[in-house]
Amino acid sequence: MQNTNVHIEKTEILSDNWYTLRKITFNILKKDGTSETQSREAYDRGNGAVILLYNTISKNIILTKQFRMPTYINGNPDGMMIEACAGLLDDDNPEECILRETEEETGYKISKVEKIFEAYMSPGSVTEILHFFIAEYSSEMKITNGGGLEDEGENIEVLEINFEKALEMIDSGEIKDAKTIMLIQHLRIKNKL
Repeated sequence: MQNTNVHIEKTEILSDNWYTLRKITFNILKKDGTSETQSREAYDRGNGAVILLYNTISKNIILTKQFRMPTYINGNPDGMMIEACAGLLDDDNPEECILRETEEETGYKISKVEKIFEAYMSPGSVTEILHFFIAEYSSEMKITNGGGLEDEGENIEVLEINFEKALEMIDSGEIKDAKTIMLIQHLRIKNKL
């Protein structure tokens, strides 16, 4: 149901270079009955999907490692991030997207995924909804080395990490990516490994 207490007055495009950054001026009715005009910027990069592959026999998970410029300019000395496999939906539905991204990034061809939830990752500034998936994998599903698509500038290292080690990596700060932490904790809470 649409919020009738919010009325958008003006939308300006500030940047449309990589994705779209908009400045939105709106009037909002507050709890005390008064109204106020506010402006906020919203970055629209599209919606995405993320997956954590896990193996119940080896007790391992599949993660990726790649350079992330925003972390580099915000205190991550080498800019490298350990993450769950993820990608933008583009024109696909979330399940089609994550099947494609899994094969491109990790080299594993999976056919069955379990959607566990959706989440806004930074709702104060980014419009993206992220669709979260998990799936079991085995060594027989590995069909390529993965690493991402060269034409997209991806240079991804595929990591196979023991689940207990991954939990330690969260504690030590080696894994700092929110979506990855959420997925690892989901496996822990649900006793998948």
